[in-house]
Amino acid sequence: MVRWALVGASTIAREWMIAAIRATGGEVVAVVSSNADRAKAFASEYKIQFATSDIETVLADRGIDAVYISTTNELHFPQALAAIAAGKHVLCEKPLALHLGDAQKMVAEADHKGVVFGTNHHLRNAGSHKAMKKAIADGLIGRPIAARVHHAVQLPSHLQGWRIDKPNAGGGVILDMAVHDADTLRFVLGENPVEVTAIGQSSGLASLGLEDGVMGIMQFQSGLIAQFHDAFTVQFAPTGFEIYGSEGCLIGTDVMTQKPIGRVILRNKDSERELPVEHRNLYETAVEAFHNAVKSGSKPAATGHDGVWSLATGLAIAESARTGNRVSVNVKAG
Repeated sequence: MVRWALVGASTIAREWMIAAIRATGGEVVAVVSSNADRAKAFASEYKIQFATSDIETVLADRGIDAVYISTTNELHFPQALAAIAAGKHVLCEKPLALHLGDAQKMVAEADHKGVVFGTNHHLRNAGSHKAMKKAIADGLIGRPIAARVHHAVQLPSHLQGWRIDKPNAGGGVILDMAVHDADTLRFVLGENPVEVTAIGQSSGLASLGLEDGVMGIMQFQSGLIAQFHDAFTVQFAPTGFEIYGSEGCLIGTDVMTQKPIGRVILRNKDSERELPVEHRNLYETAVEAFHNAVKSGSKPAATGHDGVWSLATGLAIAESARTGNRVSVNVKAG
């Protein structure tokens, strides 16, 4: 059994991760929050043995194997480094850090220490995206040449907070949502982005210079171009993920979501048909893969290197939106 500490008494831990850890044979034994009273209330509500505002106390506990970090974005780097130094396996929320060099250092330190380090990119675990990846590998649409990602939603009021008014915490739609687009495209296509062009939008929800919407284009190694739209301010619109190939296309609807839902349509010269999709809780899939990595040395569903790539892409999108320039995505091989 993998014994976990939650670093951050967060909404995602509350709504998804505690249940996923328990459903896949793990145990949540501690929770850390900067607010001691919040930690105690959270622990009581979710029947967690220990609550504290002192992360060092948790990291010193030899009975804890892994930590899940879901604090605000600017805290990920120091907390992950401390956990790695203590010999804990780490599953960290995206983005891994606010600066690319920090994320790369996190991954390098985990490799040096010999601990498992994963990024919680849940969307690559969706049955829909796995079905699309397989369809491409099976040659059902020929050579992929273009893609579109529709990831514009209404950000619920209980998730707004720092995401819309704290630039120093890494708020804004780009590091919250566009990084998921980048990771999902990388997973499905099996290649990396090389350049981005983007325009940001502040439509009234976000403040202090933060974007609550962004549209842009990513270009990939093969020359494929992918259009993306992310927003906190779009109500009632479906999400979607589409891949257009030389001999057909894949249309995924309602697939850019935390829920195990959505459908995928294949259109080619032979037919238009719905592909079989094996739906399963995305977070249970991620945690199960992480548990297996801890126990057997396999890889987590999204590695630290995957998190570096999504952060690099997100930072390039932010720079393009700020400057109006095309920006390269530069990540050292690893």
